[in-house]
Amino acid sequence: MGKPEMKIGEISKPRFEFRTFGQNFEESAKRMARLSVPIPEKVWERESVEIYILSKTNDINNTKIRDGKMDIKTYIETVDGLEQWNPLMKGEFPIAKEVLEKDVFPAFQVKMPKLTKDTYTVEEFLAMIDAHPDLQGVRVYKQRFGYMVNNTLCEVGNVLINGAKVVTINSESTEIEDIKKTIADCKLDGVENINYLQAIKRVIGWINKPLAN
Repeated sequence: MGKPEMKIGEISKPRFEFRTFGQNFEESAKRMARLSVPIPEKVWERESVEIYILSKTNDINNTKIRDGKMDIKTYIETVDGLEQWNPLMKGEFPIAKEVLEKDVFPAFQVKMPKLTKDTYTVEEFLAMIDAHPDLQGVRVYKQRFGYMVNNTLCEVGNVLINGAKVVTINSESTEIEDIKKTIADCKLDGVENINYLQAIKRVIGWINKPLAN
């Protein structure tokens, strides 16, 4: 029985991912584009504006808001330098107090503010985040170009983190060896694996470390 084929936009078992951030991955991006098999037109280029919720005490739960919906992914493990993440919860605004108490604030691993309402709009939620000493909302604009190389889902993206421009490139799959081959084929061997949480914290000064280049 062969390996499962990755399909863009379909839910699979938790994927492993290589991702990095820096100022210039031009050579790797060109190779990725040329090595890619044809993909659906809807993922040739995508744009989005998202708000990531950063916590000074948490590096294992990735929380973001896009199109009025909250998405939390949690870190599972690292194998051969590749990180595996899994969906933890998805929610819509207005969001219930019980969801904030049981799922959202525990994921931030911070002291929970006093919740006095039954539901909260996205504006009310973000106001609580801004008022919390250990949390910060960060606006992230993404322009992503999708590819598929060695049966891995890939992208090159122009990203604005609170207006600071960086570039990201990634490969993800359920199959670790396919990602390793893609890293080699795209000349990304030895480049640091940096996830979105780590990249944003470096850009806003919460982690005193540069990006990959």
